[in-house]
Amino acid sequence: MKKIGYARVSTKEQKLNLQVDALKKEGCKSKDIFTEKVSGAKKDRPQLLKMIEHLREGDVVIIWKLDRLGRSLKDLIELVSKFNEMGVGLKSINDPIDTTTSHGKLIFNIFACLAEFERDTIRERTKAGLNAARARGRVGGRPKGLSKEAKSKAEFAAMLYKKRGAEELSILDICKRVGCSKPTLYNYLREQGVKVGKRDRYS
Repeated sequence: MKKIGYARVSTKEQKLNLQVDALKKEGCKSKDIFTEKVSGAKKDRPQLLKMIEHLREGDVVIIWKLDRLGRSLKDLIELVSKFNEMGVGLKSINDPIDTTTSHGKLIFNIFACLAEFERDTIRERTKAGLNAARARGRVGGRPKGLSKEAKSKAEFAAMLYKKRGAEELSILDICKRVGCSKPTLYNYLREQGVKVGKRDRYS
């Protein structure tokens, strides 16, 4: 059995000394300690992957705290589940977690259950919210139709388009007056039931 250490700090300005010294006191040899300076939010943690490749059945991963290993509870549970499949234990120096003992396994299983409960609760709330919205005649997604401001612009655009001949207005002139692009202008006109001539579409 080997004790494999993993230490991480979030920024280059932070020091790893405290974690590394603690890992050595727990019995990790220098050559078996993997360290990196990278934010936990980042997906790429090369030294963590290298450590996992280095693990063998019967080994124990030693860490300073749980937040040094996992980005989130979900991530942590996935990693420990992977360790369990490999026959590898986990011990956190500053948390009551040691999966090599029955007590530590119990606590971690409680964490896993809480995480699953949280996921189920979120799913149920989302489902209930969608059902309530449907009951009120609303569905998920972007609301259809134009806003009040857009409707006013559409009405103004339709009026200008219908008078364009008398006032010698080009499509670009109408766009400038309405304050929109040509594609938006055509959307406004369609919304108002105004048929746009082929010549205007390609002008």
